[in-house]
Amino acid sequence: MIRTGRWDWMTADGTMGKEDTAKTGATTTADTAARFDEMHDGSGAARPHYHAFEDWLHSVPDQALQAKRREAEIAFHRVGITFSVYGEAAGNERLIPFDMVPRIVPAAEWRMLEAGLRQRVHALNLFLGDVYGEQRILHDGRVPADLVLDNHEFRGEMRDLRVPGDIYSHISGIDLVRAGDGEYYVLEDNLRVPSGVSYMLENRRMMARLMPELFARQQIAPVEHYPDALLRALREAAPEGIDDPVVAVLTPGSANSAYFEHAFLAQQMGVELVEGADLFVRDDTVYARTTRGPQRVHVIYRRINDDYLDPNVFRPESVLGVPGLFSAYRAGRVTLANAPGTGVADDKSVYPYVPDMIRFYLSEEPILHNVPTYQLRRQDDLRYTLDHLHELVVKEVHGAGGYGMLVGPASTKAEIEDFRQRILAAPANYIAQPTLSLSTCPTFVDSGLAPRHIDLRPYVLSGKRIVAMPGGLTRVALREGSLVVNSSQGGGTKDTWVLEA
Repeated sequence: MIRTGRWDWMTADGTMGKEDTAKTGATTTADTAARFDEMHDGSGAARPHYHAFEDWLHSVPDQALQAKRREAEIAFHRVGITFSVYGEAAGNERLIPFDMVPRIVPAAEWRMLEAGLRQRVHALNLFLGDVYGEQRILHDGRVPADLVLDNHEFRGEMRDLRVPGDIYSHISGIDLVRAGDGEYYVLEDNLRVPSGVSYMLENRRMMARLMPELFARQQIAPVEHYPDALLRALREAAPEGIDDPVVAVLTPGSANSAYFEHAFLAQQMGVELVEGADLFVRDDTVYARTTRGPQRVHVIYRRINDDYLDPNVFRPESVLGVPGLFSAYRAGRVTLANAPGTGVADDKSVYPYVPDMIRFYLSEEPILHNVPTYQLRRQDDLRYTLDHLHELVVKEVHGAGGYGMLVGPASTKAEIEDFRQRILAAPANYIAQPTLSLSTCPTFVDSGLAPRHIDLRPYVLSGKRIVAMPGGLTRVALREGSLVVNSSQGGGTKDTWVLEA
């Protein structure tokens, strides 16, 4: 690794230096538009909240930095933190890419984000309770009824089912991006089975190990208590009248790409990790098979998609779920976290209406704003999008993981024309958004330090109160010029520091 001097890889206006401009082929908006750099201001000087880290970085010799990077890689390998990269012939399982340069968030900035996250998750839970209950927001016309009732993720089986505490999404992951104007925007909401929190925890452990002197000199908000906070929220969700609930984590098994996280969280919470075959239902009560005989389970943190939870109700061919589980759920004998049917609230076609949900249920203005979104089910939006495909990002409303999308500025003419035909075949299946110039953060690459695009996924727990874990998981697009941060497509992660003062 070669460091290129005191940040001389970045020009004063925030554009990329030689490493990133020497490429050929399509040029993305991210390559040319003004970007917000998390660590440096427009003059190239470190922002105040990065001063301590910059001083540390320049006090450590290159050789020592290389050794720390190797130490981190070996440690992650020993722990077994892997993820899946899809579409590669040479094996899917890879070590999670970890970068030592943290994303640092000042205290005042986090307070704003925290308030916005709590407001948004509160409104989304109220929306779910409403659409599975009285459907006031649909009758009022604030959200088109067909967008909800005809949605693949809407579960009619959840109608008029009272869930404990009126909480549907106990664990929410809200993806945030910062655009070139320095403002944060919500990119999407994850309310089904949001993943990645184990990376957040392991990243923090690694950073504290690699640079303990920095943690001693700064007040960095802790995240190590997340498993305790998660267990508390899950226990608070227990069926009424249960004082000492038994909690279990339900996994589809070791073949799942997020299995490490399932096992990690179960171990950290001190609860059982179970597969569908480990559970059975008798008299609308869920039991786990143990060496000591049947053990009743009151709360299930399920990491299985709705379709596979119960073959008696959803997909009959599923061997991952538990026959009779939904019957026990409807009877109020077990709590599922997150509740089935939460996906209707994080579907990309419903996303544009979240600000209206906040106004409708809370009588408040949204603190965090959406990315401007074109809904291709609308003729005007469809026409505009088809005329500007080369400028926009187009996403499938049911897509996830960075798949089923077109990044217009980074696509060839042939790719754009192919996607045009897909849109014309089913316009309602797509939304479109401007190609935001995501903020960048210095990242170690083969040639040294270079800016890479990042996003942020804070985790929000809903129990008796709504708690946003300070920071969250920063994901980084390691590929030069890429705006796709998903680990399944080659992205990496950074630790996120929220300064307490």
